[in-house]
Amino acid sequence: MAEAELQQDRQLLVHLALDGNDDATIDTGLPVLDHLLRLFARYASFDFALEVAPDSAQAQITAAGRALGQALRSALDSPAARGHGLGAVPADEALASVALDRSERPLVVSNVDLSGVHLAGLETDVVAGFLNELAAGAGVVIHVRLAHGDQEQHVLDSIFKALGVAFGQACRS
Repeated sequence: MAEAELQQDRQLLVHLALDGNDDATIDTGLPVLDHLLRLFARYASFDFALEVAPDSAQAQITAAGRALGQALRSALDSPAARGHGLGAVPADEALASVALDRSERPLVVSNVDLSGVHLAGLETDVVAGFLNELAAGAGVVIHVRLAHGDQEQHVLDSIFKALGVAFGQACRS
């Protein structure tokens, strides 16, 4: 079973097992992000634990994205990893696709603008901040495309399901 673990200053812990049963123990301090990461784990078929020490919401989003990205980089660097993946998964009326590939120039390209959506009272776009940190940590280019979606929560669910499928493919042969 391929695994990666990262711990920094007892403020952050991430443990990732690629050959899992989608068992996720997640505590970022942000229930919305915890829910989205559980979907990610389920659709990637990863087991992972992620704990982030309490801080500002933005700091927790940054830490969670970067830590998970760094754990995924270890998996993507494995000779058995494909290094690229594609997922398209619906959530009710929403349909998003995510394509990703290893890159020395990590970035996120998206046609989804959720900057006006402030979930759980957060004053920030949870998805954009998280995905940027995830891409930088993992060393990947991530393309997110929304084909359809009206309900913000369904759009987010669809994106994170597709992200899970894409990383699940990229980390395995």
